[in-house]
Amino acid sequence: MSRIGKNPVGIPAKVEVSVSDNTVSVKGPKGNLEKHFSRHVTIAVADNEVQVNPASANRPARAMHGTARAIIANMVRGVSEGFSKDLEINGVGFRATVKGKILDLALGYSHPINYPIPEGVTITVAENTKVKVEGIDKQLVGAVAADIRRFYPPEPYKGKGVTIVGEKVRRKEGKTVS
Repeated sequence: MSRIGKNPVGIPAKVEVSVSDNTVSVKGPKGNLEKHFSRHVTIAVADNEVQVNPASANRPARAMHGTARAIIANMVRGVSEGFSKDLEINGVGFRATVKGKILDLALGYSHPINYPIPEGVTITVAENTKVKVEGIDKQLVGAVAADIRRFYPPEPYKGKGVTIVGEKVRRKEGKTVS
């Protein structure tokens, strides 16, 4: 049995959780989230906490037990606090601006990169090089940050590119002339 799955998910004040046919709906001050889970887990709400149990002892049920509990915990945290990822753009002339629902990136290519901002995510830019991705869905925030990073991943020789704050970029020594 999953150690993570055994722990109940506490429901803070101002957050409502309802379950119907393995579909969990979470409502909070920041918004609403809804997700359908596999039939391999049973989900119950009691005493201001959500309990997730495997429906049987087979392998898929054991695999989904901890996963479903972690997703529900992230949903509860998302509607109460929200999630954010900070990105940093390094390079001469590299910059970012938000124009309406479009993130405009100048990353040294011959053309600007226009990234449409998906629903449920807000992007803010500070100092032209610091990008903050915020939202209530942890998976969506991480996917948007990864998409932006993918336009110009950090390169090891000059350190140029888009990095997630806290990410270690292994720097290499360039060619040496003898």
